[in-house]
Amino acid sequence: MVVYGLGQTVKFKKDFGPILSEFNINKLLETKKEYFSKKLLPIYQAITKTKKKIKKEKSLIGFVGAPWTLLLYMLNKNSPKKNFQYEKIVKDKNLTDKLLKKLEEFICLHAQKQIEAGANIIQIFDSWAGLLPKEKLPNYCYKPTQKIVEYIQSLKIPTICFPKGIGENYSEFCSIVKPDCINIDYEIDPKWAVKNLNGLPVQGGMDPKILLRGNEKIKESVNHYLNIFKDYPYIFNLGHGVLPNTKPEDLEYVINIVRSRN
Repeated sequence: MVVYGLGQTVKFKKDFGPILSEFNINKLLETKKEYFSKKLLPIYQAITKTKKKIKKEKSLIGFVGAPWTLLLYMLNKNSPKKNFQYEKIVKDKNLTDKLLKKLEEFICLHAQKQIEAGANIIQIFDSWAGLLPKEKLPNYCYKPTQKIVEYIQSLKIPTICFPKGIGENYSEFCSIVKPDCINIDYEIDPKWAVKNLNGLPVQGGMDPKILLRGNEKIKESVNHYLNIFKDYPYIFNLGHGVLPNTKPEDLEYVINIVRSRN
């Protein structure tokens, strides 16, 4: 949405994913906050409407993409799942530096507008952080995300970060970025998280593919996470998004297991 708000065309092709257009860097860098906010107004209106319909004690989570993941989509023009070359993305350092700075500014604005509309928490998704070489994580993942976390926290709003795929670098990420909660992916051993994340609240972890394997496997996996985190601040969730062929009744089954444990 941030990329769209900055003027880059975004389309989605079935069984392929997002397709992004070429863009004029000078025109994009000149994007005004008023133009951006107006273009994304339907999102903020939807948050306001949703907030009015949920119970007051319930929190509403807003979502933003992290700078690296958005930068990657902007320059790669599609999902890096099938087509990615790190050196191709970062070859023009002047370009990437300008884009990162612009993205940081407008991700903060997007988060602010969601908060004004009623979001109580902001989750920051760095879906492709795992594609970064370890030595590049500070410049492209940690520092840009830290700036956004600090801005959101300055508004007295907690943050959840999801730097998917960075393995045991989760520990370093948390010590530098200092989110209020960390979302782990399904490659992270939950026992490792309890031991190494120093009491920081954890969200997620379960492999979405488990939801395709029947009730017995689902119940076993859900209870595995709930048992490991039973004495730890934990929000049950998946370690990535719901797969398209997941049955709604299987999601309901998961929810009922979790609620029966509370």
